[in-house]
Amino acid sequence: MKSNKAGRIVLEVVMILLSLVFLYPLFLAVINSLKSFQEVMTDVIALPKKLAVENYSYVWKYIDYPRLFLNNTIVTVLGLAGIILISSIAAYKLARTKSRISSIVYFLCIMPMLIPFQSIMLTVLQLAKDINLSDSTWGLGILYWGFGAPLAIFIYHGFVKGIPKEIDESATIDGASGFRLFFTVIFPLLKSVTTTIIIIDVMWIWNDFLLPLLMVNGSPSTKTLTLAAYTFVGQYTSDWQYAMTAMVMAVLPSIIVFMFLQKHIVKGVVAGAVKG
Repeated sequence: MKSNKAGRIVLEVVMILLSLVFLYPLFLAVINSLKSFQEVMTDVIALPKKLAVENYSYVWKYIDYPRLFLNNTIVTVLGLAGIILISSIAAYKLARTKSRISSIVYFLCIMPMLIPFQSIMLTVLQLAKDINLSDSTWGLGILYWGFGAPLAIFIYHGFVKGIPKEIDESATIDGASGFRLFFTVIFPLLKSVTTTIIIIDVMWIWNDFLLPLLMVNGSPSTKTLTLAAYTFVGQYTSDWQYAMTAMVMAVLPSIIVFMFLQKHIVKGVVAGAVKG
């Protein structure tokens, strides 16, 4: 008993230290967002001598925060809707179809998780231009469907295998069609893993930088919040205090969502790992 208690204490201490390591960059961003340019250039690590709260009002007006917040919301909501709808239906069908072809299709669906985005980003950029998805918020949201579906299908597939097939048979006997069966019977049972996918993808899509940089950076009206921070960093001069302020304002909404829903992450991932 004593050894188990000591082991838990050591584990907790290690986890706390790791948490501090990961939170330290965010801490630096916050304190530097409250400094003047001179203070940032003098000592990045030191606490601000005087809180420069005017940085936030300046950045709010300069980047037109409400408009960029709306852009982020459109991209995130559209991306989430497509990922959840496509992935849940695909995972359900693949899990219920027991055949070699189904296994091959499932493998092809989740295989893109192993492919680094940097290796295909030029191809994606050219394809997006060819089908008129570049330089628009809705086009950017649609592109996230393909990048987010593999992980979502993997999680949904594992959870669906734990749902008894007798539920499907009972609904079919009652006259439910394929789509009605899924949306009225199966999909409500996927609530826990759907919440997990929402949290993971909100954190990813909202804070993503590289894909928006490639797809919508050329148009000021379609920029996202993370791209706004990049506008304060130039070749000849950089307003680091404003860049830090813009970054804090960009990531804050996703952090709030995570704080309210983080308890569902472990629950959903463990549920998605159940094998039927």
